[in-house]
Amino acid sequence: MPLETPSRIVQELARHGYNAEREAVTLIAGAADPATALARAVEEAGDDAFRVTAADVRAVLDAARSADAETTPSPTASPTGDSTPAPDPSVSSGDPGDGAAARAIETPDETTGGRRRREANRSPVPVDIAGDITGQSTGTGEYADFVKVFKDRYERLSSHLRGRVNHRPAEAIQRMSGGSDAAMIGLVNDIRSTASGHWLVELEDTTGTFPCLVMKDRDFASQVDELLMDECIAVEGTLADDSGIMFVDSMHFPDVPRTHAPNTADRHVQAALISDVHVGSQEFMADAWTNFTDWLHTEEAHAVEYLLIAGDMVEGVGVYPNQDEELDIIDIYDQYERFSEYLKQVPGDIEIVMIPGNHDAVRLAEPQPGFDETLRDIMDVHDARISGNPSLVTVEGVKVLMYHGVSLDEVIAELPEEKASYDEPHKAMYQLLKKRHVAPQYGGHLRLAPEEKDYLVVDDVPDIFHTGHVHKLGWGKYHNVLAVNSGCWQSQTDFQKSVNIDPDAGYAPIVDLDTLDMTVRKFA
Repeated sequence: MPLETPSRIVQELARHGYNAEREAVTLIAGAADPATALARAVEEAGDDAFRVTAADVRAVLDAARSADAETTPSPTASPTGDSTPAPDPSVSSGDPGDGAAARAIETPDETTGGRRRREANRSPVPVDIAGDITGQSTGTGEYADFVKVFKDRYERLSSHLRGRVNHRPAEAIQRMSGGSDAAMIGLVNDIRSTASGHWLVELEDTTGTFPCLVMKDRDFASQVDELLMDECIAVEGTLADDSGIMFVDSMHFPDVPRTHAPNTADRHVQAALISDVHVGSQEFMADAWTNFTDWLHTEEAHAVEYLLIAGDMVEGVGVYPNQDEELDIIDIYDQYERFSEYLKQVPGDIEIVMIPGNHDAVRLAEPQPGFDETLRDIMDVHDARISGNPSLVTVEGVKVLMYHGVSLDEVIAELPEEKASYDEPHKAMYQLLKKRHVAPQYGGHLRLAPEEKDYLVVDDVPDIFHTGHVHKLGWGKYHNVLAVNSGCWQSQTDFQKSVNIDPDAGYAPIVDLDTLDMTVRKFA
């Protein structure tokens, strides 16, 4: 096929089973006969390689130039008796002149792909991943496991609140005299309204429960609308005369400190944040994906060194009713094979980190471990880093909390529209940051896997919070944390029409890791 564009070169390499460094694609595109250069580069790489490198292509081009030089006629005499060298057409550039184009390929300038500049500038600090459940799961589903995970949740979240209130355990508050000042940290066990329109919030700690009354005319009463079951809060107030209830004067959340100073990279480098690719669906936007990967091969994208994918690589099988009628690929392993082929279109020098989502072939209960060895083998062509959902990924010193985002459905369903909606998914993400937990409410649609520790607690404040799942694009900053929901790569399905979801598809948020500024590029 014609190879006049980098995209077609990448596709042809993928057909042969290879990925490629960005500069390798640039060198092939600049050759006089790209098809021949590609074929010889594949031979040079060898059958046991996954990636065609710039070194492979240069070796091919250098060999072609050497062969060309051996067949070039000797200098001939001009009519004046001077020796004039004959033109030396370059196999790599087609330049009939003095070979300047060939020399340009040997030493790329600022417009020729950027791999050398990357290697010179790349930070020696590797990508670091924390909070990964993969290989660490110990839960058996027994009652004791659930007790452990909620105790761990309470202890870790209460640590963010103990310095702000003079906390007393529930059993100690029950023994205090009426009219005393009191403060308690607990998990929300129940919320109900009284006949007078006040709010009764029951909190639970490791010693028992205690009822707390929020009067409807208090300044902070609207915060009750933000409460979810099982989240951790602190309250301060005064005990009733009979000590049977606390009248709440203030309410506190674990929250991100307003003084949070985000980490930034010490050089100009960018990360692309995407999610919900959904390969295997009839609605997967292959053209938009190719436009995206084409752009990644351009000089304009030379600073993009990381691609972070927040789940749902494939459409999956049996995820929702009648899904089989909307599948382009009906076998789950074939879906991952196809995703792997699309992943090969990404430049080989971009580091990829990906976590699973609810459409992926992992357990549905969160935290979700990363893919099993079979799927890792299928997707290893790009040496992608695969982690669990959620994971805290440190890139160039910047902490990125990656979470697929299933809990956003419940946050949006439970909270008032002005505080969480599908049209502004980042506001729902703000709520999770405020609660310092990515999935606080237990017992709804979200499945929770009981473990010895609660992997869903947000211990370290991230600099970027990246989610997907809801197929809507939204971003903003909450206490200096950049929250990004990155949309999807799947146009509207019949199921989405039935539940009134109009997806934002074909977008790629690009974050400057040195400033945490963000631009959004559309490829559909």
